[in-house]
Amino acid sequence: MSKATVGLLGLGSRSTLYYIKELNRLYNQKKGGYSTFPFVMLNADFDTINPLLPNTSEALDTVVQTYIDELEKLSITTILIPNITLHETIDRLDVQRKILHPLALAVEKIIEQEWSTIVLFGSLHSMESNYIRSYFNAKGIEVQLPSQEDRLFIDDFRKQTYSETETPNLIASYHSILNKYTKIFPVVLACTELSILKPTDNNRIIDMAQLQIEKAVSETV
Repeated sequence: MSKATVGLLGLGSRSTLYYIKELNRLYNQKKGGYSTFPFVMLNADFDTINPLLPNTSEALDTVVQTYIDELEKLSITTILIPNITLHETIDRLDVQRKILHPLALAVEKIIEQEWSTIVLFGSLHSMESNYIRSYFNAKGIEVQLPSQEDRLFIDDFRKQTYSETETPNLIASYHSILNKYTKIFPVVLACTELSILKPTDNNRIIDMAQLQIEKAVSETV
């Protein structure tokens, strides 16, 4: 029997289910048969977290630290958190287990590809705040942003994906904007909702969620 070493913190329903589905899919690709990814999950009440996002605060620190402490009581070596924005809070906490950190994994991928400039797609907060930009800048990576109009569209698309109200036309517009920017620079997706409905045939997209998922599987197989 495979021993689960990854602990998943369950958050918003659609994003968490996306991670589980992708973990199972990639693990099965490698192991075959009826294999599914071995992990343990602590399902948080997302309503205790989401209203406090996107900004960091002592209140958010306290709530998330409580969940991390509970997760670390389980027999795990690694923690996987299916929410990119929440990692700004995670960076402020006392975490004993290894974190599959999306920013670190993205920087590794960008450097591996020898890219020096990227375009950032995320929530409006993620695109306009300093957290991701300063992290990348410190590693010598220049961050460009979509136009204001496109930033507002991307944020609206993210919200509609979260609430599962996206339409085929909305998805087509999202893919069109992604294709527009990847013709100039690689695009980093820093929001799970943007990962769920991304095009699968564009190799100039760096998907933070996918990098987390791939790392979890590679360390478990």
